[in-house]
Amino acid sequence: MAEHSSDHLRFPQWQPQYQAALMELNHILLLGRVTEAEYAIFERLQSLEGTPNCESRFDELLAIEDALASLRLLKREQADFSEHS
Repeated sequence: MAEHSSDHLRFPQWQPQYQAALMELNHILLLGRVTEAEYAIFERLQSLEGTPNCESRFDELLAIEDALASLRLLKREQADFSEHS
């Protein structure tokens, strides 16, 4: 899979891993990509603790919420795929 530049990402601390999970087509590798994305998001959330509330922080927290929902869906679809394989 091609690596993607983080130059154009709004939240480069975790979006590259998130995008890699979304784009992973190999079901064997998908769960690992999802785990990497979740870990990157977890690390970012820890680094955001104690930072002042501002619009950009709020925007990132909303993006993280959406990303985590998508990752949960990917995991659920992966589980369904595994059951039917």
